[in-house]
Amino acid sequence: MADPKPDVAVPPPETAEQVVEGVRGRIEPILTYVQKTSESLAETYFSVDGLILLAVVAGAGVLAYFLSRPLRALITRAWPRDADASTRRGLETVQRLVFPVVWSLLLWISTETLSALNLPNELSRIVASLLNAWVVIRLFTSFMRDPLWSRTIAAVAWTIAALNILHLLNPAIALLSSAAFTVGEREISLYMILKAGVIALVLIWFASVLSTFIQGRVRRAQSLTPSAQTLIGHAVRIGLLFGAIIMALNVIGIDLTALAVFSGAIGIGIGFGLQAIFSNLVAGIIMLFEGGIKVGDFVDLDQGLTGEVKEIGIRATRVTTNDNVDILVPNAEFINNRVTNWTLREGFRRMRFSFGVAYGTDKELVRKAALEAAEGVPHQLMGTGARAPEVWLTGFGDSSLDFELVVWLAPEAVKRPGRVNADYTWALETALTKYGIEIPFPQRDLHFRSGEIPVRIDPPVSPKESS
Repeated sequence: MADPKPDVAVPPPETAEQVVEGVRGRIEPILTYVQKTSESLAETYFSVDGLILLAVVAGAGVLAYFLSRPLRALITRAWPRDADASTRRGLETVQRLVFPVVWSLLLWISTETLSALNLPNELSRIVASLLNAWVVIRLFTSFMRDPLWSRTIAAVAWTIAALNILHLLNPAIALLSSAAFTVGEREISLYMILKAGVIALVLIWFASVLSTFIQGRVRRAQSLTPSAQTLIGHAVRIGLLFGAIIMALNVIGIDLTALAVFSGAIGIGIGFGLQAIFSNLVAGIIMLFEGGIKVGDFVDLDQGLTGEVKEIGIRATRVTTNDNVDILVPNAEFINNRVTNWTLREGFRRMRFSFGVAYGTDKELVRKAALEAAEGVPHQLMGTGARAPEVWLTGFGDSSLDFELVVWLAPEAVKRPGRVNADYTWALETALTKYGIEIPFPQRDLHFRSGEIPVRIDPPVSPKESS
């Protein structure tokens, strides 16, 4: 007996005609279904009964529009006036849904009436079902605080519901599945990509909501430091989002072992092009663990930036200046450069204000004036640990005696160095002027070793002569 002939592999199409023929063979049943459906709809709704049905749906919509206006006013009057933000958002949602709810009720009544009269009622039933789906979806998504998530999920959910109500969901799936391409040994279709996107969208939204809830619970934990709270919150958020993406890939049947290759590609990318991002990430983790920089600290960077740390993020730290300007500073700047943390251990600090007076001025009078100026500025440290201001004679200048007013500032004043300096300088000038103390200005004596310079002094001019 002769050996059977081995199977011969069918060669792939080589010409454009063969490719077009293959695609046509896939989508021809779908096109046939769409054509038959269109002919059936045209035959149904362009007849006398179909026109009556269209008039019923449109009339119900017009009647619902006029009925919804007094209903909105009634709901507004009955709604609590001292409502908070969430309750007011609920009122806005209810007012937006009054019209589709009334229209849907009128359509269901019309559907039952047409059924009793043995008239076609498929269109009114479809429109009512679409309105019901829209009301339920909008009512659910109105609880989402992020408007982008709310609108995106509402649009996706209503599109799927509409296709199902119109009996077009299976043909749409078949059409999307026919648009496929092969990657390695696996065939990937447009339907698979959209399915993965929808699943990933829902899972990421759920992970975001769950991480927000957990972060809120962590922030209320009194036993944790602000740095630990921030670190736990970021770790939970990243872990949940990563888990959501893994679950979405697993649901659509992608082999997770392929992620090993992807992880290697990420490692190479970090090594070549993502060094700065990765270093900022590691620097942020070090800052949170080390505790040298934490939320609420008042810092001064080498670049001249001074402000309060408001948030330590994954890539950058948000510093708010006293001009209420938010500046995002890469985390690596806090690790690689010198940073002055004015409030690391204790909130109060000492500040010096330099000034000069003319030679020959009574030093005790200068002390009295400066201490009086310090008492008139409400930035001093009071209560426990308070220290009295001092006046120091620090040097002999070219044209002045140099003094410093030394003051211990309260924690709230430490974070406003510009305002504090202006207040004390203003008070010093006022006090020195009050006691007649001269603030000198630089003077120079000129000595000529030889030669003569003629000097002419004109008599003063009277007002009459000048006029």
